[in-house]
Amino acid sequence: GILEKIRLCLIKKLLPHLEDRRKYHEEFASSTSFHGVHNIVHTQSKTRRVLWLLIVAGCLAIVTWQIYSRFIYYYSWPTTTTVVVQYVENIKFPAVTFCNMNRFQAHAVSNLKVIFLIWNIVSAILQKFAMEDKYSQELNDFLLGNQNFSIKEFTRKNGFYLNSSTLLECNFFGKPCYPQDFEHVFTEYGNCFTFNHNDLPARKVSLSGRGLDLLFDVQQDQFTDEPALGYIDAGITFVIHSPQELPRFDGLGLLTPVGMHAQVAIRQLKSVIQEYPWGECKPDIKLQYHKIYSTNGCLLECKARYIQDWCGCLPFILPGNGTECDLLTFYKCVYPAVYDIEIKGLCTVGTHNSTCPTPCEETDYPTTVTYSSLGGEKAIKYFSEKLKKSSEYIRQNLVRIEIKYHDLSYKITQQQKALTISELLADVGGQLGLFCGASMITIIELLEYIFTNFCWMCIFLLLKAPEMPQWNNPPQNQSTHKEKKRGIQEC
Repeated sequence: GILEKIRLCLIKKLLPHLEDRRKYHEEFASSTSFHGVHNIVHTQSKTRRVLWLLIVAGCLAIVTWQIYSRFIYYYSWPTTTTVVVQYVENIKFPAVTFCNMNRFQAHAVSNLKVIFLIWNIVSAILQKFAMEDKYSQELNDFLLGNQNFSIKEFTRKNGFYLNSSTLLECNFFGKPCYPQDFEHVFTEYGNCFTFNHNDLPARKVSLSGRGLDLLFDVQQDQFTDEPALGYIDAGITFVIHSPQELPRFDGLGLLTPVGMHAQVAIRQLKSVIQEYPWGECKPDIKLQYHKIYSTNGCLLECKARYIQDWCGCLPFILPGNGTECDLLTFYKCVYPAVYDIEIKGLCTVGTHNSTCPTPCEETDYPTTVTYSSLGGEKAIKYFSEKLKKSSEYIRQNLVRIEIKYHDLSYKITQQQKALTISELLADVGGQLGLFCGASMITIIELLEYIFTNFCWMCIFLLLKAPEMPQWNNPPQNQSTHKEKKRGIQEC
């Protein structure tokens, strides 16, 4: 049968004689580059043989423990952090967004107090605000009677504006700038204006100590805000950010009160985070409406997707191209939807498995702010004559802000892998070489030796397998078959 033919073939061609197998083992022990093995095989003294056996076994145990510990360390995904300060001849200037802490023109809201509650419902998308129940009836009455009212257009027309009367002076690196150099943007402070926004060519600074110099007139008599909402100060709030990112004021805004001169020294800090599992970033994640990835931009787009799915519209302060939500939808759907998003954790920030993980590269601008009173008596007199305003008006309305680089350098904080694949292989190779004198060639020799003995074992087991029944063979062949089997066994 087929099984007998296979056995005969294995006996004649593949399975060597016992003497040849013994000779193969001795040759391997003599020629292998695994140190110490030939001393065990060829030593005549039993004491030396036992001693060498213990030495080789001990070295194998140590190298196994060392390699195991290196793999355990590698799969703990360790990282190191390096800080590099790079000095350059010129450096890109960041974007700066300015807002008046008094958001609305006084004449527009004098008979429309409910506008502050409406704006808080809108801005709650960016910064959660708990509205008191005592105002709910007032809001319902207004919304039902003014369903076509647009808070977006109202804020744009009756919020803070930037023109020659509110921006008295503007200089960037010795050159004049104008209100049209600023881009309008909606934030929780209403109308805000960004200098050096993303659509403009990159502005660079080539000398430390010089940068953006601005003089604002906040016009306290023209703009107001509801004291109960917390904006009881007068002045300018601003935030310094990357030109490709949206401004974020919650906890990051800087305040300059009226009658003060703020000098802001900035530094550029670049952070590089490793991807998971070493770090928490995802390098393949992209945003639909932002050129670069940021957690704030990702969070806004995440909220926009949920609100558009639930309410069928999109708030104007969120990125996207959906239909703008009217006020009634804001109050009845959007405001509760934002609450559900925060309570249920549908848009999370931070770790790699969150909705918006940490960016792999991020640029921040740490600041140092110092203040002084705005001008002496001569300066106050000069501005009074120039603006035709009283000295008291100058002290109660003017704000000067200077933003400049501390020096022409940037700091890179980079998270790196503490152990790479090549370093892991080098560690493993060093341990093998130190304790066993082994290399990659040695490992291949051992694998070849193990594979050869495994094949011999399989052949031996196959020869010992029980005979297959031969139902299809004619009876006259049985005697011939038995003779062959007897010959194989005798052999």
